[in-house]
Amino acid sequence: MSEERRRGGVLVVTGASRGIGAATARLAAARGWRVVGSYLERREPAEAVADAIRAAGGEALMVQADTAAEADVARLFDAAEARFGRVTGLVNNAGLNGGPTTVADLPVAELRRLIDTNVIGAFLCAREAVRRMATDRGGPGGAIVNLASVAAVRGSAGERVHYAASKGAVVSMTIGLAQEVARSGIRVNAVSPGLTETEMNPADRLARLVPTVPIGRVADPEEVARVILFLLSEEASYVLGTNVTVSGGR
Repeated sequence: MSEERRRGGVLVVTGASRGIGAATARLAAARGWRVVGSYLERREPAEAVADAIRAAGGEALMVQADTAAEADVARLFDAAEARFGRVTGLVNNAGLNGGPTTVADLPVAELRRLIDTNVIGAFLCAREAVRRMATDRGGPGGAIVNLASVAAVRGSAGERVHYAASKGAVVSMTIGLAQEVARSGIRVNAVSPGLTETEMNPADRLARLVPTVPIGRVADPEEVARVILFLLSEEASYVLGTNVTVSGGR
């Protein structure tokens, strides 16, 4: 592989077996990143993403990991560095959407599971990335992109208020962490997708809500991935603590 192709660095993408995570992994590899993706249970689709990357001339590794488990997160980053070298990028994508349910009917077990994945998991992965990338800790610097959601500001009443709240936490984490590590050579930003055609959004839900989207359609996962790749790139070298909405105007 050419030196030009290697300039993207080493990128960890959590939740890379489907949807926005898979699209991000494929696009990142096409742009020269060596990609390490995580998956929780779906090994076959995750490996299919890696196979597609390799078939196109890229480099990829898939690692089973629960991002809400501290030991699994450390193992994920260890595997990335053992295969490709120092990690210089993280896309904090793994998450659950929960519901649909009202708050009055919300089971505590579902709430805890969602917060563990969407909030604690995002913190654990960001913490591990900072420990390894921070220049004042001997790291190479890098970039982190957290996946939030427009639900954080819309609230998702009657469906997923707990999901919306978890993504609000991701937005707050992004702002604070960006300020905290900026002088350690790490840029932190967030992307908030709107309605996107993924398994997390059933077809009947998309059909019901698409009339509320000014652009008149749902997003393709690669449209979100392109914004993520911009924020990871040097083209976004002065973009810090920003939450980019990719929602078709909704």
